[in-house]
Amino acid sequence: MLEGVNRIGVHEWEIPVGYVAGMRVPGRIFLSESLGRTLEPGAVQQLANVATLPGILKHSLAMPDIHWGYGFPIGGVAAFSVDEGVISPGGVGFDINCGVRLLTTPLQEKDVSGRRDLIEELFRAVPTGVGAKSALKVSSRSLEGMMAKGAQWAVGAGYGVERDLRRCEEGGFMKAADSRTVSDKAKQRGIPQGGTLGSGNHFLEVQVVREIFDPDAAKAFGLTLGQVCCMIHCGSRGLGHQICTDHLKTLESATKKYHITIPDRQLACAPITSPEGMAYFSAMAAAANYAWANRQMITHTTRQVLSKMFKVEYDEMPLMYDVAHNVAKMEEHVVDGTRMKVCVHRKGATRSFGPGAADLPTDLSSIGQPVIIPGSMGTSSFILRGTRTAMERTFGSTCHGAGRIMSRTQAKKMKSGREIVANLLKEGIIVRAHSENAIADEAPEVYKSSDEVVNVVHEVGISRLVARLSPLGVIKG
Repeated sequence: MLEGVNRIGVHEWEIPVGYVAGMRVPGRIFLSESLGRTLEPGAVQQLANVATLPGILKHSLAMPDIHWGYGFPIGGVAAFSVDEGVISPGGVGFDINCGVRLLTTPLQEKDVSGRRDLIEELFRAVPTGVGAKSALKVSSRSLEGMMAKGAQWAVGAGYGVERDLRRCEEGGFMKAADSRTVSDKAKQRGIPQGGTLGSGNHFLEVQVVREIFDPDAAKAFGLTLGQVCCMIHCGSRGLGHQICTDHLKTLESATKKYHITIPDRQLACAPITSPEGMAYFSAMAAAANYAWANRQMITHTTRQVLSKMFKVEYDEMPLMYDVAHNVAKMEEHVVDGTRMKVCVHRKGATRSFGPGAADLPTDLSSIGQPVIIPGSMGTSSFILRGTRTAMERTFGSTCHGAGRIMSRTQAKKMKSGREIVANLLKEGIIVRAHSENAIADEAPEVYKSSDEVVNVVHEVGISRLVARLSPLGVIKG
């Protein structure tokens, strides 16, 4: 581990106040020793920088998938007092509400194993890649609905069923959204991309439930051994990226206007209650809603493909849950014995609400929130459940994935996309993407071990293992 970072428990490390000038609280990292060997000094510096922001509460937090990002490290979590704190796009990211959901089915592994025609049909039906455009032809009016009501708009437009909304974080939309704070340029980027997968680490994956660790939770979540599921990972596309770009300019000026001292210009921010802060929050919420609608539309298309190919009824493929990765949310948490409203930034981190928490479906209240942790291409993904420990220690947060250990440029030098496809096919995994480079960028070797990442959060207790899923077919963005 890096000099100046102190071990304070099993899988727990502290960055003391004073590591960088102006820290208001310590930094806290949940990390195993072996994962610590790939920890970037820049990511630790970023976590310490976050601890200098006004109104930050308790700790600047990092999950075991921590790596260097824009402003905040990816895997970073921070909560701010609504009265005295700030909101920062660097704590959310450019891909606002990049998130993941799991669609369950009545199919078994034998039904889909080796079915290249299934992967080809899903690849044809769901547009992927940079600038991918949807065949659904979202209108300007529909875009307003997506930004205002998210998955609720999508279900109302026929892209799903009412039950889907009960299995989405926030019911699939944030009420704070206001499209008047979204630029025309952002809207123009969003119109053609509703129902598309995007690029980078986004994917649609056909998986099988390989292992169950918690039978009671698995039953509540609708998971059974050998069951086929579909995992969908994507975000707010060009609309979210443009919203972040637009508001960063405003917030860079606001940082100076409100005399906020920051150690890194990428932490540009404004008081939460300021006009600039509220405008960013409402625009970010509009992008988050667009992302929920986008995932809902892809879910609908996936159901249609499976229904047609396997004669499965649409309503026999329920949504297990949908979680956001990159978002700032107004939530109530207990801080030093007092329940208070706080603004929680989760940047490459997942909400992990425990049993009895607000905003959980009634039938899951005694179990806790489903937590979905995707693996890297060709490796296991995991379902966990939220815990009361997370509520007490991390503002109800846990990791979001494996976490990169190598840049895309480095990845391309290791193996070609063709080699990776051939190697994965030997393992029974069919891969499809719009280009070989897209596959090379996302080789399994460029990520941390998803097994080890989830083992850390399980042992620390901020989420607990429920099931392991293996890929059968992968469509890369």
